[in-house]
Amino acid sequence: GTMYDLSATTFSPEGKIFQIEYAQKAIDNSETVVGVRCKDGILLGSDKLLFSKLLVPGTNRRIYNIDYSVGAVLAGKVPDGRALVSHCRKEATKYNYSFDIPIAGRILSERLGLFVNAHTLYGSVRPFGASVILASHCPEEGYQLHMVEPSGQAMGYFSCTAGKGKQVVKAELEKKAFRELTCREALVPLIKMLILSHE
Repeated sequence: GTMYDLSATTFSPEGKIFQIEYAQKAIDNSETVVGVRCKDGILLGSDKLLFSKLLVPGTNRRIYNIDYSVGAVLAGKVPDGRALVSHCRKEATKYNYSFDIPIAGRILSERLGLFVNAHTLYGSVRPFGASVILASHCPEEGYQLHMVEPSGQAMGYFSCTAGKGKQVVKAELEKKAFRELTCREALVPLIKMLILSHE
């Protein structure tokens, strides 16, 4: 990708934007995360590699609260992900202030997608090296699961995954109908998937 990968604003002759592909590579090399929509809620899970015995527990978090009805799990570079969490919180607060109702996951994911996409359009910024899986609930649309990728693509899912063990977890997710399970029933299979992704 010589010369075509110096800026996020440059397309290669094949129509690729290498900087976005490199951001995706950062995610593919990070800890595995997973989100699953069940019939009575949503489960978010994450690998947590303890890279030092000196770390204080709870320091290197990947799961965050955005609002009382929205949660997020980060794949990729945690500092980039935290910047996205901060943006989500601002968007949720603004929406609540404007409309006096909590933000729906679909709207939040679309707004986050626009913000992430804006970082692929200018030479003065770089794409975020993080994907965000958003779990949300609202009375109108019920439980929702969305994932926002470094390109700005925001999609709704029944279950989704990102990170090192993505292929293994995805294959396992496709075998089981989590939509028919309760969160309690889905918890053990979800943990088994994350353990399986290590092998």
